[in-house]
Formats: sequence, structure tokens, C-alpha cells
Amino acid sequence: MGIMDGFRLDGEVAVVTGAGKGIGRA
Repeated sequence: MGIMDGFRLDGEVAVVTGAGKGIGRA
């Protein structure tokens, strides 16, 4: 369960960071 939760958090962080970078570049 801990591992799955970690993957979920990493995925959310990656999506948020990617969106932030995309907006910053645009």
C-alpha cells in the first residue's frame, strides 16, 4: 500500500510540475 501511495503522489507531482513548466514556457 505504501508503495502504491508513493507512486500516486509521484504521478500527481509530475503532472502538476509538468503543467507548471508548460504554463511558464507558454
